[in-house]
Amino acid sequence: MSISNYAENKILDHVLRNVAFTSPTSVYVSLHSADPGETGANEISGGSYVRKVAAFTAAASGATETSATLTWSDMPAVTLTHVAIWDASTAGNCLWVGALSSAKVVNSGDTFQMAAGDLDVTLD
Repeated sequence: MSISNYAENKILDHVLRNVAFTSPTSVYVSLHSADPGETGANEISGGSYVRKVAAFTAAASGATETSATLTWSDMPAVTLTHVAIWDASTAGNCLWVGALSSAKVVNSGDTFQMAAGDLDVTLD
């Protein structure tokens, strides 16, 4: 996954300039039908789709991964290509974006899952 400009700036200011940063109490994973870029564009909508709150393992060697399965049920018909991590369940700031290992066609009403450990986030 690629870190967004927003998150890059927050980390740099916090670590190198001693600028206070309050991390979000939760982070949320979104699904996208095309490259979200730095802003989280192309987020899907419809069906019962909402961003899912995610938990991550303790970071080691500059990396972490989801610690539980994420499940979206009653999906709209869509081809999923990317995911993003946000600091809010709606709107908010996009933190990281990345492509799925392969596009996934989802039919209306289907369930889409990402198993624990399938979403990796790195700083290297």
